[in-house]
Amino acid sequence: MGTHVIKMPDIGEGIAEVELSVWHVKVGDMVVEDQVLADVMTDKAMVDIPSPVHGKVIALGGVPGEVMAVGSILISIEVEGAGNVKESAQPAAVKEAPVAAPKVEAVVESKPVATAAPRATVCQGPMVAREADERPLASPAVRKHALDLGIQLRLVRGTGPAGRVLHEDLDAYLAQGQQPQSTVAAAYAQRNDEEQIPVIGMRRKIAQRMQDATQRAAHFSYVEEIDVTAVEELRAHLNEKHGATRGKLTLLPFLVRALVVALRDFPQINARYDDEAQVITRLGAVHVGIATQADIGLMVPVVRHAEARSLWDSAIEISRLATAARNGKASRDELSGSSITLTSLGALGGIVSTPVLNLPEVAIVGVNKIVERPMVVKGQIVIRKMMNLSSSFDHRVVDGMDAAQFIQAIRGLLEQPATLFVE
Repeated sequence: MGTHVIKMPDIGEGIAEVELSVWHVKVGDMVVEDQVLADVMTDKAMVDIPSPVHGKVIALGGVPGEVMAVGSILISIEVEGAGNVKESAQPAAVKEAPVAAPKVEAVVESKPVATAAPRATVCQGPMVAREADERPLASPAVRKHALDLGIQLRLVRGTGPAGRVLHEDLDAYLAQGQQPQSTVAAAYAQRNDEEQIPVIGMRRKIAQRMQDATQRAAHFSYVEEIDVTAVEELRAHLNEKHGATRGKLTLLPFLVRALVVALRDFPQINARYDDEAQVITRLGAVHVGIATQADIGLMVPVVRHAEARSLWDSAIEISRLATAARNGKASRDELSGSSITLTSLGALGGIVSTPVLNLPEVAIVGVNKIVERPMVVKGQIVIRKMMNLSSSFDHRVVDGMDAAQFIQAIRGLLEQPATLFVE
């Protein structure tokens, strides 16, 4: 038997170090070729690290949240044959068996506050013995489910990775005749638990980017309400006529089109600002970032050359990119290069928001929810569909008057949607 050492690969783009985000294996696991061993985070995207060999994991080179240099030892695998490390030349990280146990998720579980039950000496079925202060691995949703059922997680055997407790394990616990605590009592029980959540991986990158943006850019926001009744009627008509063959349209493709048309008269807003070099780059191409919420955090995939896309082409690309981002499959190229960003919370969009710039861009357009409200139109009170745009700009580059006129241009285009397509 030999040892095959996998080092942190050179991911390209001049990246010298990456953050180890998640282990998908632990010491003692058998792995096969092309199996994903770990996820690492660059400045732009999450990257899978696959195994090039079959074998048994004998050492891990880091813990989640650790920043590792390219070329450092990531993992050591025992393989048949000689491996790629000579016994006499094996690095200490390979020889030393004690390594930090892998963490499947970046959440430290809360301690139960109920009085600990006597520790069992024999574990059968879905029930398992843990110390009263032991923190079983489980997602927030599973912990909430267990609380609602009155189940103490420390008593449930986890069948997920690294003993993680799953929803199915709670069902199995109840199916074995285990008696939960009173749901009512659990709901009103006094709690003194605390939860510590390490800021690592995508959450660390988001925090760094948001802090950087607010410290470097001179943010100001501008809010305007828009009557979207006409564009919503057009959208419904197009979906009824072409939805079965071309796909359904949401409001986003219309917003992207409005950005494209409005930016023709405001090239200073479709720009990037290099504040270190003191250079503003105005782009002819409109590369629209679509802020997307994924399980690992906020991501911004990019609809490239939106100026050359039809409504349906934009809709298809937005859907494709959003799916890739939510599944963690978006590439670095798909997550970089935007010139302006569109952000929306959909039905949860609220009335007003103050979005943070996606540097080095100088503008971000925020979409709030659509609500029906009584409005006065030509002296008559009528019900209209209204929506606010809450947008932020970098005052170092964009003057307040220009920002207001830009949003008013978008308003005019959406309120008279035929003008979106008049050249």
